[in-house]
Amino acid sequence: MTSSHRRDTVLIVDDAQDSLRLLTNALEAADICVLIATSGQQALDLLTHIVPDLILMDAVMPGIDGFETTIRIKRQPALAHVPVIFMTGLTESEHVIEAFEVGGVDYVRKPVQIAELIARVRVHMANARAAHASLAGLDATGRLMMATDTSGRFLWCTPMAEKAIGRIAPGWSRSEPALPALFRSPLEKLLAPDSCPGASIRLGQAPAALELVLIAQYRDNEVLIRCNELDPDGDVIKLRDRLALTNREAEVLLWVSYGKSSQVISDILTISPRTVNKHLERIFEKLGVETRSAAAAVAIRAITL
Repeated sequence: MTSSHRRDTVLIVDDAQDSLRLLTNALEAADICVLIATSGQQALDLLTHIVPDLILMDAVMPGIDGFETTIRIKRQPALAHVPVIFMTGLTESEHVIEAFEVGGVDYVRKPVQIAELIARVRVHMANARAAHASLAGLDATGRLMMATDTSGRFLWCTPMAEKAIGRIAPGWSRSEPALPALFRSPLEKLLAPDSCPGASIRLGQAPAALELVLIAQYRDNEVLIRCNELDPDGDVIKLRDRLALTNREAEVLLWVSYGKSSQVISDILTISPRTVNKHLERIFEKLGVETRSAAAAVAIRAITL
């Protein structure tokens, strides 16, 4: 019986026939399926039909060069996650910088060292799959998450967060290089040096209000932020009716789904933390769950039905 595993697919974009031949032979010998485009425009046309696992992009080509081609690729949500490795014979540092600025994940010098190239290709394909799976996992649980650097520059967001942001800033998509202008001032306050995890700030008005909650800084310069769509009155009704809860239980569950602690919920609802926890015990029993996170996941699904 023969194996039918899916082969990794790499798109090579290069106008030099010798380079295409060398790279194609090397990648196919490594059990990687190869697609070829000899110009930026040809690559863009091909990408309307198929999404590869990685793109090897020649920096300098006639017509649309590799930098502009990559900019156009990264503008498309269906392609934005595909890693692009630049191939260049250029030695000037500004070209290397430009490669990263337009969305490249790495670069290799020509003439290409095949063993090094194959290793880089495999690493970046694995990293891209892990990142893509993480976003899909967050989205599947109803989590509206995004990340910025410590200065507020947009890095990524889940598809559901993209939709939420688009509701208060129509037309915006995660393929944009920056968040909408209305986010700039609030993010500056949220990311101030004295801000702690759990700090939050609100944008817009219900039913299109959005709360940004600072979760944590991870890696050297990446900040994780949760987005909560705020329509408390409407969401309480949904939770009450769809999950067979009392009005107070629905209120407690709603704020749990917003990531609030029992102490914060007690302040919001003007009841004691002990009463909040008593309500949570009944909520867990009714929903058949054992943890706050599981209850929050049920609430998010109920609200977004």
